[in-house]
Amino acid sequence: MGLLDGKRALVTGVANRWSIAYAIAKACHEQGARLAFTYQGERVRDEVEKLAAECGGAPVLECDVSKDEHLARLRADLRERLGGLDTLIHSIAYANKEDLAGKVYETTRAGFALSLDISAYSLIALVGALHEILADGASIMALSYLGATQIVPNYNLMGIAKAALEAEVRYLAYDLGARGIRVNAISAGPVKTASSRQVAGFSNILNVVPKVAPLKRNITAADVADTAVYLASDLSRAITADVHFVDAGFHAVGLPPLEPAG
Repeated sequence: MGLLDGKRALVTGVANRWSIAYAIAKACHEQGARLAFTYQGERVRDEVEKLAAECGGAPVLECDVSKDEHLARLRADLRERLGGLDTLIHSIAYANKEDLAGKVYETTRAGFALSLDISAYSLIALVGALHEILADGASIMALSYLGATQIVPNYNLMGIAKAALEAEVRYLAYDLGARGIRVNAISAGPVKTASSRQVAGFSNILNVVPKVAPLKRNITAADVADTAVYLASDLSRAITADVHFVDAGFHAVGLPPLEPAG
């Protein structure tokens, strides 16, 4: 028996097998969930279809979250393919590369609007489109990062977008709580992915975490995936409106270890 037997999950944001979203999908599949994947653009379609085939031949559905017509079609497709949803996994973020370096005050109006639309409003848009097919007691989760609440150099605009995303988690949890639907965020520590490599100096972060974090190591995508399984399962039935850190404890450290004086 798996923790997610009988549950139906939509996984967004899978780009390749190194994506955290794919690690979550794989773990949910192994625990018995029936999956559906979304993809955005033909560039990643073939890769997502290959990964979906490894997860029980899950349906792969096109969805550009900036287009309302795609969201409406996604709702219809999911109703037809799965009959409804028990879990929604939001792993979508984007910012122009030039907005992940330099000064925040140099961010363009267009770049700000694009990043907040794709990285933050997309969660509201997905819930708005899919709430009718979400089962009572369903679980919604979004992927975030420490840069939402603390300064991470070069994370810049994405930190602002993640801060908005975490605020949405709390307000959506309030709106959906009467139906027993839980909404949470996972703040994952740094993991090597195609997205993380867009942040200047990312490799330096990987070098720092094992020196500072209480567990003295970097995390893996599998660590995040196991937490996602817990949040998707009935074990977390009373957990909502929260940000769950999966970062080896790095977020709790106020000062790095200091060298002895003298």
